[in-house]
Amino acid sequence: MIVEDDATIRKELKILLEKYKYSVITTNDFEDVVGFALAENPHLILLDINLPCYDGYYICRELRKHSKIPIIVVTSRNSDTDELMSLNLGADHFVTKPYNTQILLAKIESLLERAYDAGTGKTLRYGDLALDIGKSVVSFKGESRELTKNELRILQILFESPGDIVSRDDIMNALWQTDAFVDDNTLTVNMSRIRKKLAEIGAGDALKTKRGLGYSL
Repeated sequence: MIVEDDATIRKELKILLEKYKYSVITTNDFEDVVGFALAENPHLILLDINLPCYDGYYICRELRKHSKIPIIVVTSRNSDTDELMSLNLGADHFVTKPYNTQILLAKIESLLERAYDAGTGKTLRYGDLALDIGKSVVSFKGESRELTKNELRILQILFESPGDIVSRDDIMNALWQTDAFVDDNTLTVNMSRIRKKLAEIGAGDALKTKRGLGYSL
């Protein structure tokens, strides 16, 4: 996820990351970046300091109250004080503009590997349906679809409770630990996306909704 108010830099970063096969989320609404980030739950955030409404320091501090999402501060502010404050507020790396793209990519890759190494290579199965945790992919009889971080976590919860009904509250608590910035519609949207991807690979009947209770495989 890119949090950058300069449209040109935001576009260049997005193109760069997509070239290296990353899925990229951006926003140009800076009034509730924290809520947006918690709802989208990206694997990593590239965060500028100089932003409208709330600066990167505030966003970093508020995110750290609710999440351990890896954060790389990418900013034109290059003083030792800026770097120290960013790291003290919970950022994992501090990169100054103009940056070397290869160094930025290396920092992103190493941080993602460190943050999400647990579970790499693990595959869960339910009949012919398979969930590759390391690759974030769901597959069925030779067809597969890539998953977002939220979609992967939701399916992992269901795969680990095969046949059991998992309530919406339990899924939300497992995903976000708190519902302070997440409304009920966020989960509904994620479930709809999962259902669509399962249908695309021929497993549309795998996800069952138990009205008033929750979901199951």
